[in-house]
Amino acid sequence: MGKRLFDLVSASVLLLAAAPILALAVLAIYLESGRPVVFVQTRVGQSGRPFCLYKLRSLPTGPRDATEHTPEPLAVGRWLRRWALDELPQLWNVLRGEMSLVGPRPILPSEAAGYNDRQRRRLNVRPGLTGWAQIHGRNALPWAERIEYDLWYVEHAGPWTDLKILFYTPVVLVSGTGVRGPGDRDPSAREVRRDADGAPTADAPET
Repeated sequence: MGKRLFDLVSASVLLLAAAPILALAVLAIYLESGRPVVFVQTRVGQSGRPFCLYKLRSLPTGPRDATEHTPEPLAVGRWLRRWALDELPQLWNVLRGEMSLVGPRPILPSEAAGYNDRQRRRLNVRPGLTGWAQIHGRNALPWAERIEYDLWYVEHAGPWTDLKILFYTPVVLVSGTGVRGPGDRDPSAREVRRDADGAPTADAPET
């Protein structure tokens, strides 16, 4: 109950504070690439429940072929991803109770389907805007290592752990740690993941 109340109050305050940034970002996306300005995708939440996750769109629209090169992010998209501002609409997911401020990043249904029993413990808590894996490398971590950090969080979750994560998250964002993936690749541009029905998508989990 305490964590949920903290999420509600904090998400409300952050949404109000971020409103001007969101408005400018929406305008920039629209001017560069038109509609839609919000990317919506099914993700898996606590106890395996699916929900619609919201992000500011950072990639060009149009059909994609998984065998071809994934399009580069929009100019504004690079900036949004650098500072994780594309994730701000997920504060609405927090208000709805589908996410928390702190927790493992929400995953795709196809990824959850491939989890073993131990890895499924990652779904014992609400997914979060930031988490233990994000302050320990973010996108620079191999996917399996990210899961291990998330499992550590599930086993040690508590107020002090959450406060530590919230304290270090701005430090990670300012330093730019983990913006790019393993091998200095840009996961937003070159790593195509798949959603539940097998359709390719380049807006994969990042932070």
